[in-house]
Amino acid sequence: MSKKELKFNSKAIHGGQHPDKAYGAVMPPIYQTSTYAQSTPGGHKGYEYSRGANPTRTALENAVASLENGNFGMAFGSGMAAIDAVMKLLGPGDEVICTSDLYGGSYRLFKGVFEKFGVRFRFSDMTDMQELASQINRNTKLVWVETPTNPMMNIIDIKAVSKIAKEHELLLAVDNTFATPYLQRPLELGADIVMHSATKYLAGHSDVVVGALVVRDEKLAEQLYFIQKSSGGICGPMDSFLTLRGIKTLHVRMQRHCENGESIAKYLENHPKIDTIYWPGFEWHPNHEVAKNQMRGFGGMISFVPKGGSYESAIKIVEKFQLFTLAESLGGVESLVGHPASMSHGSIPKEEREKNGVVDALIRLSVGIEDVEDLIADLDQALK
Repeated sequence: MSKKELKFNSKAIHGGQHPDKAYGAVMPPIYQTSTYAQSTPGGHKGYEYSRGANPTRTALENAVASLENGNFGMAFGSGMAAIDAVMKLLGPGDEVICTSDLYGGSYRLFKGVFEKFGVRFRFSDMTDMQELASQINRNTKLVWVETPTNPMMNIIDIKAVSKIAKEHELLLAVDNTFATPYLQRPLELGADIVMHSATKYLAGHSDVVVGALVVRDEKLAEQLYFIQKSSGGICGPMDSFLTLRGIKTLHVRMQRHCENGESIAKYLENHPKIDTIYWPGFEWHPNHEVAKNQMRGFGGMISFVPKGGSYESAIKIVEKFQLFTLAESLGGVESLVGHPASMSHGSIPKEEREKNGVVDALIRLSVGIEDVEDLIADLDQALK
């Protein structure tokens, strides 16, 4: 059976992988080297210098490409380095339409770095395709989508956005960090580029910082490989190894993240002290049908606002957790709690973030794979 024909769980373990050529090692070795011996100038075994390529990083890139059913993968030193590479496809005067409800780090990179170089950014909630189309002009080159969005858990219809993008010959890039290829595969829905902060669910153990891109088109891949090599924002062999090891359990971890996420979402839905909860698995979620169609589950990310919520009350709650750890990031085996207004989205002006629902009282949970009864008990005591 071809490895391209494997089902997802098998791909997570075997996809894009081969025993090491040197000694047949089943797990890719950590090639902790910066350079490679050559028999004559240009006479090498596929590797010259580790900024350009490294065998451990190649193994990771092949694995991520396999999971997304793409043809080419690139691994970077962080998710932001991966996004940075995509933005370097653009030039002065080019415009990007991106999701209104955007991760704070992406917003900071777009507005604080690339606008200085003449790239312009327009924001759309992308629920109305006519509104999205109305923002496109002759300078528009790229549509940037997060789905589910961070932290409001909005779901964007990738197929519908892809149709608009293709009609106008635009690139479509999708941040698939929250869903992972276990839940959705944007390339199959019409995207040109998939981005991951592989720090999160792909690696899954809160011990690396890594980013990844996956594409199908060879010409686009060549452009991104050139940027990757030229800018040098690559991840090292140890981080590549750890992320690859994490990927091998992605399917079993995501299944538990989804199960625990559903239990906790339903617990919070019935809690007398919760005002609003954001999780796409609820039938009353405005994008529930889209989520059902393009995802195989609803994930372990949940946001909520306590009743009568204020900045002070939210801080009191997050400080009381004992099993959920108050920390940046998400997607690890351990459950985390965050306060977006002061943490992940602190770089977005208050007026801008509140327009999109990121109010001072909003709390975000990354539900881990612990026993869900223990997690609910921790929520119970924190909300008292």
